[in-house]
Amino acid sequence: MNAEQLNIRHLHALSAVVSCGGITAAARLVNLTQPAITQGIAKLERQLGMRLFDRRPGGMEPTEAALILARRADTALRLIGNNRATAAQIRAFIALARAGSYAGASAATGLAEASLHRAVSDLSLAMGVKLADRRGRGVALTPRGMAIARNFRLAMNEIHSAMAELAALEGRETGRITIGAMPLSRARILPSAITRFHDLYPQVDITVVEGSHSELVGPLRDGEIDLMIGALRADGPDDALVQQKLFDDHPIVIARNGHPLAGAGPVEVETLMRYPWIMAGADTPLRRLWEQMFTTLSRAPPHVPIECGSVMTIRQILLNGDFLTLLSPDQVELELKAGWLVAIGPLPYAISRSIGVTQREGWHPTPMQSRFLAILAEEASRMDEDG
Repeated sequence: MNAEQLNIRHLHALSAVVSCGGITAAARLVNLTQPAITQGIAKLERQLGMRLFDRRPGGMEPTEAALILARRADTALRLIGNNRATAAQIRAFIALARAGSYAGASAATGLAEASLHRAVSDLSLAMGVKLADRRGRGVALTPRGMAIARNFRLAMNEIHSAMAELAALEGRETGRITIGAMPLSRARILPSAITRFHDLYPQVDITVVEGSHSELVGPLRDGEIDLMIGALRADGPDDALVQQKLFDDHPIVIARNGHPLAGAGPVEVETLMRYPWIMAGADTPLRRLWEQMFTTLSRAPPHVPIECGSVMTIRQILLNGDFLTLLSPDQVELELKAGWLVAIGPLPYAISRSIGVTQREGWHPTPMQSRFLAILAEEASRMDEDG
């Protein structure tokens, strides 16, 4: 079933009954009548097609399904932070936050603009804060509205995860894993891990969102992607994110076959400074490593006439001139094997960076997501063994 169809009050009731062990105590905890709780639990069971409690003389004994749903619901309810917000209001506000206008939210959801206006206005009253300001034909979320929208998206992620875990409980491995892929991960480790995972779990969908760290970190925090794979930040992520190293990558200087430095053997730093460079943008880990190579050897980094993050574009520029670049050999493996590009050096300074997974602090992956992470770690170990 669709996770958005679950009633927030019913989830409150479920959580309370699991916590209290009975309907009477749960009714006092969530300020609902006993019939309302009974009806809410019954509707959840009908929607899910699963028994959530075993009714016993001494109280309500939660089934494994109830424990799974309650664990996820507790996190979702904490993120929502208000027991007056309804599922319809939450859906409307998330749609508005994504679209940036009521017209766009209406097109995305199929709901009338007037209905969306009313839902967001009622939500603003329930939350006790202003959520958005009008900006011409669109809207801009207030700072508080942006924080609430992020929490709502994370809350809905928890409910979606609960649905996937309940399906797995019935022997139906379903769900979706959304991966943010930074440039290096696309070359080898991620394709290998996805291929292995799909062979084992073909019924689980995978979405890969490509981008730089700056482009992916926002969607990761917002819960729009589950994890991000690529170069780790040496200074560490912020408090909302955690990093886990997979392997060390050793970038090399690369040029076209036939470049004046091709086959020349060891190169001095002064020689490297005589040629034009095409490099990733400023403040990227690879660019910092490149700058560090020169500063460690007591040289100011040379001017970079072309900044580019596209390996395909870099390759074509290298083939057409005497440019140098710094890349992982995995990113141009085919070009190196074909002899179109060559490694320059050895270099006067060894370069290394850590590649790994970045995820949200406190994220609890589903069993399928955990299995994908395990396969990713196995692929990283294989890469280390291959050298």
